[in-house]
Amino acid sequence: MASSSSSGLTFKLHPLVIVNISDHYTRVKSQLNLPPSLTSTSSAATSNNNNNNSNGGENNQQPPPRVYGCVIGVQRGRTVEIFNSFELIYDPSTRSLDRSFLEKKQELYKKVFPHFYVLGWYSTGSDAQESDMHFHKALMDINESPLYVLLNPAINPAQKDLPVTIYESVYGNFDELYFSGYSLAITITILLLHHLNIKELHVIDGVPQLIFVRSSYTIETVEAERISVDHVAHLKPSGGSAATQLAAQLTGIHSAIKMLNSRIRVLHQYLVGMQKGDIPCESSLLRQVSSLLRRLPAIESEKFQDDFLMEYNDTLLITYLAMFTNCSSTMNELVDKFNTAYDRHSRRGGRTAFI
Repeated sequence: MASSSSSGLTFKLHPLVIVNISDHYTRVKSQLNLPPSLTSTSSAATSNNNNNNSNGGENNQQPPPRVYGCVIGVQRGRTVEIFNSFELIYDPSTRSLDRSFLEKKQELYKKVFPHFYVLGWYSTGSDAQESDMHFHKALMDINESPLYVLLNPAINPAQKDLPVTIYESVYGNFDELYFSGYSLAITITILLLHHLNIKELHVIDGVPQLIFVRSSYTIETVEAERISVDHVAHLKPSGGSAATQLAAQLTGIHSAIKMLNSRIRVLHQYLVGMQKGDIPCESSLLRQVSSLLRRLPAIESEKFQDDFLMEYNDTLLITYLAMFTNCSSTMNELVDKFNTAYDRHSRRGGRTAFI
């Protein structure tokens, strides 16, 4: 695997792709009920585990799961923008890809996003493996140069960058080649790639071979994605109720309003002291305060008072309605429990139900 790509393409990755891959891996991992210690196991441990199993099954510990899917987006000139992704059904042991499922997914996404097409595929792991090339070549009939988005699910608190790597498939480096001894077709291919400024080719036993090279990328977001990511970032772990989340949000708003109130109070006390003569007058500060007050909307009007009272009354009405609904629900539960208990008593004593 080469260190970096020289294709000149610019990659833009949207957060939705990262969220989809993470969600896919989390669901598969939870269904397998793997212990937490396996989540940080690297691909090297996976290969060692496979070797141990082949040598006699000494290590029966199951490796962390790998998930597979396609990434879709658009390419405008030399800019590739990855917008979304969807899951695929792939069996690594038999290297079989469910083509019918892939074609059905493509057809469904084409109806909703007609301008999107398959740019490549994604998987999980610490690094690209040799077995990934088989899946990569299986998609080359859809995209002749697919991308490979790799997400590392292992948690590393010291890592500051995103655990996402984008690979391109290229053919090595011209600096490692010697034209003598190659066939005419290979020599023409090398010269053509060099003319097109594609300076990467890797030849093994006289045959060009694909390899993965890392590519740099940037995170591109739209307003809807920023709101969604912010919402996901503020969600509580499993077990936290909606009331707890609402309380945390309201606590943050209350703290911000409290800080604003304290600062306004300090400014008001300073102006009162300046008016009484206890503090020397500063014209520059007065101009700043006057400029700040001019930015405030005019709230001393009848229309504002009417709108404010209407909104205030609507808020109180909604609050009262919620209280009545809660009270009615509690009463219904109480009546149901009373009817259940009295019905059992009437069956024993031969009485009729009271309610």
